[in-house]
Amino acid sequence: METELSRTLGIEHAIFGFTPFPAVAAALSRAGCFGVLGAVRYTAPDDLARDLDWMQEHTDGRPYGLDVVMPAKKVEGVTEADVEAMIPAGHREYVRSVLTKHGVPELAEGEASGWRITGWMEEVARSQLDVAFDYPIKLLANALGSPPPDVVARAHEHGVLVAALAGSARHARRHAEAGIDVVVAQGYEAGGHTGEIASMVLTPDVVDAVSPLPVLAAGGIGSGEQIAAGLALGAQGVWLGSIWLTTTEAELHSRALTEKLLAAGSGDTVRSRALTGKPARQLRTEWTDAWDDPAGPGPLPMPLQGLLVAEAVSRIQKHEVDPLLGTPVGQIVGRMNSERSVRQVVDELTRGFERAVDRINRIAGREQA
Repeated sequence: METELSRTLGIEHAIFGFTPFPAVAAALSRAGCFGVLGAVRYTAPDDLARDLDWMQEHTDGRPYGLDVVMPAKKVEGVTEADVEAMIPAGHREYVRSVLTKHGVPELAEGEASGWRITGWMEEVARSQLDVAFDYPIKLLANALGSPPPDVVARAHEHGVLVAALAGSARHARRHAEAGIDVVVAQGYEAGGHTGEIASMVLTPDVVDAVSPLPVLAAGGIGSGEQIAAGLALGAQGVWLGSIWLTTTEAELHSRALTEKLLAAGSGDTVRSRALTGKPARQLRTEWTDAWDDPAGPGPLPMPLQGLLVAEAVSRIQKHEVDPLLGTPVGQIVGRMNSERSVRQVVDELTRGFERAVDRINRIAGREQA
């Protein structure tokens, strides 16, 4: 499953695996794919350095990358406290009412909530890059589009390719103009923040828009046959995220959440602003339903919504309150019905790819004797 891009990066399979878990990213690289570690949860540079040290020890010298979250344009002089003050009292009361309705316990005294807005602020991402460029990363991806020009230049100075996600051909062309090396065409089916265009339409649109830049197909891909389809549409690889959530190396720290993912069908996700304020595909739960309820106040724009619900989400996850418990995940969740190791998933992906290629060869009359 080699392409020009996979050969450039020195990987056996043109599979790029995004994950917040170092053990998953390292296992992907060891399996001949390209592991990409998500950095948004690392608000302390020392924590990121610790896990990159671990990656260095567990990737067997294979290449890997880092995914950060930073806007192309910086808003000067805005602190987390400033953003906190913008949240209406009515929205805070609505969060309390939903949690009370479902009997969600408080956090222990002095216990901080988990993910907060800080992971999305540019200065945090820049501190992550100060750490990351001390390591031999081969790819820097940005989940919010093109990173600032100086970041692109800095990556190139270190010999690091830069990738950016795009939900339309228009976005992709802007990335190309910004000097991006790889465009990830992320379709509507994908988990997390995603646009309105499905992968089957988006991938060839983006390929045509940015040629000859390499494109990775993303969104709704979780089988080797789907990988073959993405490559047939002109992509030079695939970007997979959701499929790794139920691997044995994943660190969800919630058996209840793992069970929900294993039981979910492809129709059990919803594109909701409940988590961050921007449309993000996730498991449909009574939490997402509450924010889509016309009787409620509706979600706030990013980054206000993320800051508003940070503690609530931490409480729901810690106490595993099943009706409210969810996570970003794509429509491919319907195929995620068993726990397997990363290596087992990769082996199945490559076998499926071979089956698809053989099938097309037979249809085209090129079956080997």
